[in-house]
Amino acid sequence: MKILIAEDSKKLSQAIKQCLEYKYSVQQAFDGNEAFYYAKDGIYDLIILDVMMPGMDGYTVIKKLRENQVQTPVLMLTALRGVEERIRGLRLGADDYLPKPFAKDELLLRIEAILRRSNNLYDARQISYKDLVINYDEHTVRINGKVLPLKGRQFDVLEYLVLRQGQLVSKSQVFDKVWGFLSDTSTNVVEVYVSALRKILKAHDYDKYLHTIRGAGYLFGERDNR
Repeated sequence: MKILIAEDSKKLSQAIKQCLEYKYSVQQAFDGNEAFYYAKDGIYDLIILDVMMPGMDGYTVIKKLRENQVQTPVLMLTALRGVEERIRGLRLGADDYLPKPFAKDELLLRIEAILRRSNNLYDARQISYKDLVINYDEHTVRINGKVLPLKGRQFDVLEYLVLRQGQLVSKSQVFDKVWGFLSDTSTNVVEVYVSALRKILKAHDYDKYLHTIRGAGYLFGERDNR
């Protein structure tokens, strides 16, 4: 899972990063413009968003994200303790609010609660599309009960596409989600993995659900050809 920390205090940002990186993949942004740039593609599972940031404040960031149909869960951080400030953030689409200073354990519990509500991964421990089932406990993918012979990051690529079923995702979105921003690998690796996945899915007649949209990206699911 990927979490974006948008906090202009590098000391606090680093402290949060150290709390999370044992379990999550973490990216940092240090002003509002950078936060929006990273978050707009929706590749994160959660955004930790400070209210008072240079360039663009947290309220503006979340407002623009929701206007752009980015529904990534947001946990807002603020030193402002007024009820009006909390209400403002929640009305703009924040999922929770954590006033500064806060305890490490409370931060972790709030993050886990948001992820449970938004993804339901920790409850169901699986996601599916028709007869294709991704099981997180077993780290397997089955179609009609038969395990697919996935290797390496093929599981992660397929998981991301299935999670975004019915949505067009770009090659760069898949790359950033699976390989990460700092990877030395070329984004062309995505094409290689998608091609391999298509061959595996074809054995079960599920390659018809993995679409390559020329010049745009990929879509998993039924495609409207009208």
